[in-house]
Amino acid sequence: MGKQQLKEKIKQLSEKYYQEVVSVRRYLHTIPEIGFEEFKTSGYIIGKLREYRIPYQMCVANTGIVATIHGKNSNKKTIALRADMDALPINEANEIPFKSKREGFMHACGHDVHMSCLLGAARILSELKNEFEGTIKLFFQPSEEKFPGGALAMIDEGVMENPNVENVFGQHVLPQLEVGKVGLKPGKYMASTDELYLTVKGKGGHAATPELYINPLNIASAIILELQKEFENKKPQDTPSVLAFGRIIGEGKTNIIPDVVKLEGTIRTFDEKWRNKAHGIIRKTSAAVAKKMKGGCEVHIAKGYPTLVNDEKLTEKTKKLAIDFLGKKNVVDLETRMTAEDFAYFAQKVPSVFYRLGVRNEKEKNISNLHTSTFNVDESCMITGTGLMVWLAVNQLE
Repeated sequence: MGKQQLKEKIKQLSEKYYQEVVSVRRYLHTIPEIGFEEFKTSGYIIGKLREYRIPYQMCVANTGIVATIHGKNSNKKTIALRADMDALPINEANEIPFKSKREGFMHACGHDVHMSCLLGAARILSELKNEFEGTIKLFFQPSEEKFPGGALAMIDEGVMENPNVENVFGQHVLPQLEVGKVGLKPGKYMASTDELYLTVKGKGGHAATPELYINPLNIASAIILELQKEFENKKPQDTPSVLAFGRIIGEGKTNIIPDVVKLEGTIRTFDEKWRNKAHGIIRKTSAAVAKKMKGGCEVHIAKGYPTLVNDEKLTEKTKKLAIDFLGKKNVVDLETRMTAEDFAYFAQKVPSVFYRLGVRNEKEKNISNLHTSTFNVDESCMITGTGLMVWLAVNQLE
């Protein structure tokens, strides 16, 4: 089959299986599960892989799955396609027939779409396995949302080996991008992310006797303000960076000063040297401010996902393939994002590409942002998402 014929065949099959992909997505949407607890989700995916007669390995990183499709001359080259599986602890506000059946949990980040597209792509690739050479691994990855993430756990369990994976592709929905379009960004695309946990210590007492207590709330407030000032003054001007605190826990009362206050926040950046330097600034500044105010501060920094770097050469090739498959008007350039992704671990191992799938439809009011209770997608995005994934895979195996 010629290249043009293969492209048209992929488009035809994406249309043919669209309704099934939609039904898969809607079922998965009803059973959201959080990181490393995706047991029903995993079981359902396994059932589909069996239906498509695609071999798989289950219980990878607890709930993850690795399926394998062998083309002709399967030892020639191996690539991987990845979809994340977990949901979020958000109560869904959408009134839709396939609304989440689990109170307090929701697929608010599109992972149901990612899994459905990958299953659709798996079915098509299995049917077309005589049209390409090499091997395609399918990574159904648990716990993207939950630190330390499932990508690293899967890598530690050997998913990149036997046979060795040379490239990994991942796609993720983007509600700011119109349905039918995809977006790419070569090089540094998404930020590193670290979690900050500060325990500020003072001396509690009755609010009416300030001479007898050391208020940790005052110390915590001073630490936040000083950290913001230090961070802004010392961060590299050419490196987007964020330091933010989102939680303060001080279990006192109107007239009760607590002994301890806890602060929780995040730091995000695109530069590893600055990232490590900032950790030192946070520790040193917090301790100095607390000591000056006659208190103390313990700092714990949970080092999270690294910067996601798309291989520049592979991203440019992917962009050209996307234009060939979707048309130039449907392929856009993206800006860097301060959000984070554990796909970055795959990209550290081999040249990889993480691209975005447009899901926005203003007429249908599919405009809510990720991680919100009203997030939803224009499901026709899955025709694009399924077909493009297949097209990229078969071309990368050339």
